[in-house]
This record gives sequence, structure tokens and C-alpha cells, in this order.
Amino acid sequence: MQLAVVTGVTALATGLFLAPFSAQLDDQASRRALAIAQATAAEPDLPALLTEGGGPSRDGPVQRLAERVRRATGASYIVVLDTRGIRWSHAEPDRIGEHVSTDPGPALAGREVHHIDEGTLGRSARGKVPLRDGRGQVVGAVSVGIAYDSVRDRFLHAVPGLLAYAGGALGVGALAALLLFRRLQKRTHALEFSDISALLAEREAILHGIREGVVALDGAGRIRLVNDEAQRLLDLAPHHIGLSPHQALGTGRTARLLAGEVPGADLLTVSGGRVLVANRMPTDDGGAVATLRDRTELELLGRELDGSHGLIDALRAQDHEHANRLHILLGLLQLDMVEDAVAYLSETVGVHRATAEEIAGHVRDPMLAALLVGKATVAAERGAALRIAAGTLLPDRLVDPPELATVLGNLVDNALDAVSGTAGGEVEVALATTAEPHGTGVTLRVSDNGPGIPAQHRETVFTEGWSTKEPPAHGRRGLGLALVRRLAERHGGTARVGESADGGAEFTVALPEALHPEDPRGDSSHPRSGTRRPRPGLPHGTGEPPEGSEGLRQRPRP
Repeated sequence: MQLAVVTGVTALATGLFLAPFSAQLDDQASRRALAIAQATAAEPDLPALLTEGGGPSRDGPVQRLAERVRRATGASYIVVLDTRGIRWSHAEPDRIGEHVSTDPGPALAGREVHHIDEGTLGRSARGKVPLRDGRGQVVGAVSVGIAYDSVRDRFLHAVPGLLAYAGGALGVGALAALLLFRRLQKRTHALEFSDISALLAEREAILHGIREGVVALDGAGRIRLVNDEAQRLLDLAPHHIGLSPHQALGTGRTARLLAGEVPGADLLTVSGGRVLVANRMPTDDGGAVATLRDRTELELLGRELDGSHGLIDALRAQDHEHANRLHILLGLLQLDMVEDAVAYLSETVGVHRATAEEIAGHVRDPMLAALLVGKATVAAERGAALRIAAGTLLPDRLVDPPELATVLGNLVDNALDAVSGTAGGEVEVALATTAEPHGTGVTLRVSDNGPGIPAQHRETVFTEGWSTKEPPAHGRRGLGLALVRRLAERHGGTARVGESADGGAEFTVALPEALHPEDPRGDSSHPRSGTRRPRPGLPHGTGEPPEGSEGLRQRPRP
């Protein structure tokens, strides 16, 4: 196809050149004849010879002058004629004295003309000019002819050279077409146009049909392709094509992953509340292709599994503690120490009831209260203590108790992990409403006396995928604190970490809109039901922490 195009263009260019070239040669020959006629007419003696010579003659002065000029210029003929159109000179002397074969009217009228015409000597390029005397009067005309054969010979002589140039151009074009063809074959892996079209259709079907997000970037780091799943996962739109990841997604870990600023494989990130696993593969042109997998549901299942494990641990701890109490009680009864057995049983039941009552007095929401009771049992099993800070009071007006339970559970679990295996390990939980209008804000603080977090890592701990713990069996760590911060920011709040008074870590989460507005009439009933929700097994409390309470402390029992 390329050779056909090159050949066609060369032939067309050659034809377009030859067509005006022939006309140009004709014009040049007729203008040359005109110039010779002008030079002949400029001879100063010619008008006098024509008017005073007595008549045309084969050996007359006019014939001799005309022949001298003809031989000098190489013209086919030079005819000098009078005002009657009678020849006074001619290349064939026998024609002198005859009337010219073509119309002399324009020249005798004082005009100069040049053209291709037929005459007694055949086809020729002609030029005719008027012959004027000293007063400017037209006394005749001069007609000069150049044989057309010479013009045609010039044309035919130029054609081979032109064709040679055209052939050279065609050869260069064919070589360029061959090189281009080989380069295209290499770039397209020897695929035909129909194969490329089919592959493109298949690629579009695959990209928009798979359930993984695909983002392609060019050599300059700009987004050039996004499939449907990537648009859904990253909330991208068609107008984001051509932008860099930072321009399209803003600052954050996801944009840094797509831009290749975070090395590694199967990297975790959180985007728009979704947990994603990203991989980035460079391409030969300097760009890259990034794939994104949605692990949100898997992470939720994993967290539910972690919650189930936590519940099992709490039940196991309670079972272990219950078995120890039964052994002690059985031993006292076997020793006939009935009164001691009754006192021990009363004390044990009272301690646990006091624990539940104290938690209920500080935390009015049943879900969070139950969570803290369970965590206190787990802490005791691990040899640590969980206590509620003095002054803690959380009313039963939470907008979304499960979300706050997720935040609190994550922070308490991290704190227990930090103090596990440490003698005298303590975790303190503080919950309080903020001084917002109608008391709608909640500040949550969890501190421990563990090793703490170095200052240079206090922002890194909130990064997706960052963790110092071994990953669980169902997946990776490093998402809990990232989700805590995302949850806080989604509610307009903040999450930060610092150093506790005991030298450990202290996490503080502020949620400005975590509570329903308080009824200005003082009614403390739950806004969603209109009545206070019952707490089976837990007293309602008085609304204030028990007098003189220094916080809950549950220590491990033998």
C-alpha cells in the first residue's frame, strides 16, 4: 500500500510538472522569436531600405540583412514585409515578392504578437513586430519563426532527466516505505491491521469487564486510561484523564502509590472508605499500569473474625476464672468451711456486679458498656488492668454506636497488645462530651504505660499498611489506626497520638458530631425511641460516677 502511494504520488508529480513544462517551452520559443524580430526591426537602415529600395528582390539589401541576422540567431526564417503584406525577405528566396501566408494585420496595426502557428515552412514559434520609420510611422513588419521541431527536441531531451529524477525519488520513497514497514512490523509485533483492530476491541472488553481496577499512566506520569472498576473505586471521571494522580486524587497514599512513590507489591491503601490492594508495573515506554483490588469486604470479614476471637478470648478468660472460683468454693466446702465459702461467693459476685455497675455508671450506651466489660475481662486474663478514668461520663445519645465501638475497640486492643507481658500493665479509657452546643461532641482517650510510640513515628502509625505486629492469618495489619483516623475525619474530627503521663502511648480521638443534641427541656431520653433503652443486667445509675470513684480497676485473679 505504501509503495502504491509513493508510486502514484511520483507519477502525479511528474505529470503535473511535464504539463506546464511543454507550454513553458512553447512560450520561451515564441518570446525568443519575438526578441529576434525586435532586434531586426531595430536595425536603423531597414525602414529606408524597405521604402526606397525599389521593390523586393532575391539579392536585395533587405534579403541580405535578414539572412545575416537569421544565420546569427539560428532562426528558421526572418520575413520582412511591407504594409501590403508582400515579403521582402525569406529563407526560401523563391517566395520573395509573394503575400505572407498568415495574417499580418496585428503587426501592421502596431502591435507585437508571439504564438505557435502553421506557415509555409510548417509549424513554428513566431514573433511579429511592427517596423517603424524615423517618424514612428509603420512602414512594414518583421516576422521571425523558430522551427517547432527544435522546441519539441528540447522537451524530449528534458524528459529523460526528469524521469531519472522521478525514478530516484521513487527509489528513495520505496526505501523509506520499506524501513517504515519494518518499523511498524516491529512495533506492532507483525500484526495485521485487522488483528490490531480485533485486539483493541478485546482489550476494551477485558478492561471494562474485569472486576479489578486498572489505571494506566504515560511516560510523563499522567493518567491515560481508567477502566470502569477503577472509576468506581477511586471516584474518577473522564475529565481526570490527562492529569497526574496527585491532581486527580489529591494528596494521600493512593496517589503516591499510583505515581510510583511507594515501592513494593500488594500495597494497602484506603480510598473513600474502601480498602484497596495496589500493584504497579512499569511499561517499556516509561509509563506504568496499576491494578487495584477491593478488599473492603474481606477486611470487614477479617475484623469480624478478630471480634469473634476477642469474644472467644473473653469467654475463655471468664471460663477460666469461673473454674478457679468453683475449685476454691469446692475446696472450702470439702473442708467444712461453710461460712468462708459463703463469704467468698458473696465477695466474688459483688466484685463483678460492682464492675458492671461502675462501667454502667460511667458509660450509658449499652454497646460501649458491654464492650468495656468484655475488654476488662480480657485485660485481666493478660495480666493487665483496664480502668475507666475519673470524670468519664458518656450519655446514651450516640448517633452511631457501632462506629464508636469500632474506634474504641481498636484503640483498646492496641493498648492491651502494648502492655501485655509487662508487669503492672495498665490501660486507661476516658470518654467525655465536649463543650459543643447542646453537647454533641465526644472526646475519646485511650492511654497505656507500655513502651510508647517514638515521636518520628506518631504520624506514620496512621498510614495504611504500617504496623510493628505480625500479620494475622486472614490478611495484613496496618489498617486499624488508618480506619480510625478516616472515621474521625469523616465526622469532622481528628485522631492523634502522643505520650501518656506514664510514658506510654496516648491516643485521642475527637468527634464533634457523635451525639444527638440534648433536649433543651432536660429530657435525657433517647432521641430515637423517645424512652430510655433498658439495660438487662445493668442498672441505670444516677448519671454521675460513683462518689469518690477513682476509676475502674480490674486485676487478674488466681
